[in-house]
Amino acid sequence: MMDSHDLFARSSSLLRMPSWLGPGVQEERDLPLDPGEYAITPGPRWTVSALKTGETVYSGIGPVEVLHADPG
Repeated sequence: MMDSHDLFARSSSLLRMPSWLGPGVQEERDLPLDPGEYAITPGPRWTVSALKTGETVYSGIGPVEVLHADPG
């Protein structure tokens, strides 16, 4: 059974990444953990991984950043 609290859960972080639409265009994706719980690894393909599980949540063009989500 789903907890009704989950229906209103907000993300803790935003992953901000470049868009394939062109220079200066960025996309954002909600992430459930706090920004400090992710590792960003630059390279030909940038990756963002959850520190506790090792799960890769992003692999693609960079640069990327993980920011606190706006609470409002």
